[in-house]
Amino acid sequence: MSHLAETYPLYVANRAEQPNADLVVRNKYDGTVATRVAQADRATIDRAIAACVEAAEPMRRLPAYHRQAVLNHVVRRLQERHEELSLALCVEAGKPISDARGEVTRGIDTFRIAAEEAVRIYGEHQPLDISPRALGYQAIWKRVPIGPCSFISPFNFPINLAAHKIAPAIAIGCPFVLKPASLTPVGAIILGEILAETDLPPGAFSILPCTRDGADAFTEDERLKLLSFTGSPDVGWALKARAGKKKVVLELGGNAACIVDADADLERATARLVVGAFYQSGQSCIGVQRVLIHRSIYAELKARLIAATRALVAGDPLDERTFLGPMISEKDAMRLEAWTEEAVLAGATVLCGGKRDGVFFDATLLEGVPRTCAASASEAFGPLACLEPFDDFAQACQAVNDSVFGLQAGVFTRDLNHAFHAWDELDVGGVVINDVPSVRVDSMPYGGVKDSGLGREGVRFAMEDMSEIRLMVLKDAGKL
Repeated sequence: MSHLAETYPLYVANRAEQPNADLVVRNKYDGTVATRVAQADRATIDRAIAACVEAAEPMRRLPAYHRQAVLNHVVRRLQERHEELSLALCVEAGKPISDARGEVTRGIDTFRIAAEEAVRIYGEHQPLDISPRALGYQAIWKRVPIGPCSFISPFNFPINLAAHKIAPAIAIGCPFVLKPASLTPVGAIILGEILAETDLPPGAFSILPCTRDGADAFTEDERLKLLSFTGSPDVGWALKARAGKKKVVLELGGNAACIVDADADLERATARLVVGAFYQSGQSCIGVQRVLIHRSIYAELKARLIAATRALVAGDPLDERTFLGPMISEKDAMRLEAWTEEAVLAGATVLCGGKRDGVFFDATLLEGVPRTCAASASEAFGPLACLEPFDDFAQACQAVNDSVFGLQAGVFTRDLNHAFHAWDELDVGGVVINDVPSVRVDSMPYGGVKDSGLGREGVRFAMEDMSEIRLMVLKDAGKL
């Protein structure tokens, strides 16, 4: 049983259309055809953008309580369809059922947070009498929607990462067009189905699976005022170069590091590192890839990690016992296999795993990986982590920073000075103390520096990017 409909439409200006069923979506576990999805051509995308532009004014004028009601409707429908959506994620993304249920729960959180934020979009009063020249002047400012937005979402969280674009757009009052990943379009299409049940103004949303070549307008069309892209660094930076005058927000890759200090709780660190490195087959941009362990505890923690990693169950994502599902494609599994072989040739040791079976790649721990090897320097985006010892905490922080990426980092320590040193010195968007960098709460500011991107997601922070400050200056008109 595929748990998916035979076909799915696309959405243009709030309405389902089924011009074709050209996009084949496969079950990532067994490779069979799971469903077929309508694919937008250039004319359809142009029509959707035109409708998005027309919807900008009615969306801007939509009262906050109305936007909140729409978002609360999505929350209710996601709750009602929780298991259906979870099963769909298992099939289209190869996500183990426990991870799939977790993603749907997070999607619910994201829309709930947006419903709360929709009614608290505040401004500020600013005195301007900073010198005699400005005597009698004061100012107030507010946030106004930026206008039509363009969203491109990735394959690894088909529902929640689309939600992180859709929900703040509705909360702030921006219409949008969304391109979901072609490998996993169904989650976003179901969100479109739920939004189509609401009374958003015509043109408020379009959800348009399409080819990468066909999606040029998402980046280049000057009618769109913001591009928000989540995906690979190479693609993201190339899109930014073509985006013209629009604002660009990029949530890109990482090779997240985690420091385990000498005083860490090894039992907790082991459990969390294994989850951080291998949940949903490591296909997360904040998955643990580099683990720096104080030399005094290195041997013990290494042994614990090897034992815990070997105990992980791989298999059918629909099996409740499965922890490790397939990678998104055999090509990606082959890439990790090649990276492992490269590291071994350069002197690294495979502590466990390292083997591929079709679309599956073992949960793999390496040590002694030169930092120039892809397994350490590039983004694995799969179930692979590299261990290395350190002697000095400050030097460990420098090693974390020795990367083109800077998304999030984790630090296990009981030393408050070390925690603050990491927060001050690590060149990343977020530092997680006493947990893995894979932690993301959907209300927090989330994003990176360097090759990891620009801007921040997290509902309130995305709303800031999707809005502009409008100032009014008031001059005292004189005494009454």
